Amino acid sequence: MSRWPGKYVIGLTGNIATGKSVVRRMLEQLGAYTIDADMLAHRAIAKGAPGYQAVVDTFGRWILDANGEINRERLGRVVFSDPEALKKLEAIVHPLVFQAIDVMVRRASQPIVVIEAIKLLETELRLACDAIWVIHAPTDVQLERLMQKRQMSREEALQRIQAQSPQQEKIAQAHVAIENRGSYEELWKEVSRHWQAIPATSRKSGATPPPPAAAAGELTIIRGRPRDASRIAEAITRLSEGRRQVSAEDIMAAFGDKAFVLLQQGERIAGIAGWQVENLVARTTDVYLEKTVDVQKALEMLLGEIERASRELQCEASLVFISPSLAQNLALWKGLGYEPRLPETLGVQAWEEAALESRPKEPHVMFFKQLRQDRVLRPI
Repeated sequence: MSRWPGKYVIGLTGNIATGKSVVRRMLEQLGAYTIDADMLAHRAIAKGAPGYQAVVDTFGRWILDANGEINRERLGRVVFSDPEALKKLEAIVHPLVFQAIDVMVRRASQPIVVIEAIKLLETELRLACDAIWVIHAPTDVQLERLMQKRQMSREEALQRIQAQSPQQEKIAQAHVAIENRGSYEELWKEVSRHWQAIPATSRKSGATPPPPAAAAGELTIIRGRPRDASRIAEAITRLSEGRRQVSAEDIMAAFGDKAFVLLQQGERIAGIAGWQVENLVARTTDVYLEKTVDVQKALEMLLGEIERASRELQCEASLVFISPSLAQNLALWKGLGYEPRLPETLGVQAWEEAALESRPKEPHVMFFKQLRQDRVLRPI
């Protein structure tokens, strides 16, 4: 049993480019509360966070950038070439990450919790889990993903792969081992199969009741699922007036990164918002509305559902990237609790990084709303 009564805790791990984060997001969509331990490690050493000063004192001020933040690339050059330096860093960071995980698991409302950590099996965190899930993939698939998604050379990608412990060593310690070499749809089926094998008593209280039946023409909100991929693709193409043409396969692939909230009018999709939660920051990057709907009501419903789900996932902030035409009515956005901001003005490194990572290439306005005051890893 895990160290958290009433929780069923899955430790999720695997080597680089095997798809751990995709599986974590799938489990989140199925009803789990998920934690990215590696992102918490980044947060633990941000300026003002509990591990910041200890790292600076240990490695020197030369690792700081012009803004006084720890430059993780500089720090990485030291610790990944010196095992003793890495041990010193881990001695600072790991206890803080475990404390943060403990807080997050205890206040999670979901009965199933997933903790993703690349070094799960090498730390005591594994002892706190009910089950260990290992995601693995053939080396050629890992290479292709690193070269395509991270723009690495073949030599660099191979070096990163070979620097990690053999996948078979992790698989040997797994309660569940999932090979991720095919399509998103195949992976979804495999993850869903293992989800159903989790004890029913753990899954039962995490189930979401179906929405009440709506009157004809009434607007309702539902969560999009992979089975809705064709409808979502058609709706995005229609609502964007062809400016963005996507297929069901594109939407299935997108489910590896984000979730979709659908605004329905009867059986017709009248609005869509695509969003994701990473590092306790909600990012809404796709908003499409039918011209005939009331914009204020539509945004209230879509963003209201996103914020509700985000708060359930203990999010600290909500970022919405919107087209300039939808951003014109500042009074509407103010009424929703949002204000236009630039990434560099957010004041929290994790929020700023989320904004820079998620902003679309096309013209947009970013709106910001703080969802909670008690941030994880706030200085004590």
